[in-house]
Amino acid sequence: MSEPWYAAEGLRFRCQSDCGNCCKGPQPGYAYLAEEEAERIAAYLGLSDDAFGKRYLRLVGGELCLTEKPLSNDCSLWDDAGGCSVYPVRPIQCRQFPFWPESVESEERWSEMGETCPGINRGTRYDAAAIARITAGRRGTRSGPKRRLPTAT
Repeated sequence: MSEPWYAAEGLRFRCQSDCGNCCKGPQPGYAYLAEEEAERIAAYLGLSDDAFGKRYLRLVGGELCLTEKPLSNDCSLWDDAGGCSVYPVRPIQCRQFPFWPESVESEERWSEMGETCPGINRGTRYDAAAIARITAGRRGTRSGPKRRLPTAT
C-alpha cells in the first residue's frame, strides 16, 4: 500500500471558535452515532433514552443518525448562540472531523473541505500516523447491537 499524499508534511487543523460550518446546512448531512453514544448524549441532556430518540434520532439506511432542523438543515443539537449543545459528549463522527477517510483521500478533496472549514490548513500539524489513528476510529453503527432507542418519525 502506498503512502498517503500528505505523508511528508502531514495536515494542519484547528477548530475555529465554534464556527459550526461542519454542523450547519444548507444541505442535509448525516451525523451517525452508535446506540451507546445516543444514550450518553441523552444522559448529558437529562433526557430519557425514549425522549431523546423521539426528538433527535432517525434511521438512515438502518443506522442511527441525528436529526436536522427542518428549514436550515442544521444539526438538531446545534445552537447558534452557544454552538454544539453536547460538545463534551459529541459522537465519534463529529470528533473525527475533518479527518474522515473521504476528506483525506486526495489533496483536491482536502482543499474542497477547506473552502467551507476555516480550520483546515491552520493550527496543529497532524502526521500521517495520527491521521491514520483518527480515520480508523469507529463511526456510526454499521454492526452494532439491536437498537432499543426509538427514532423520530
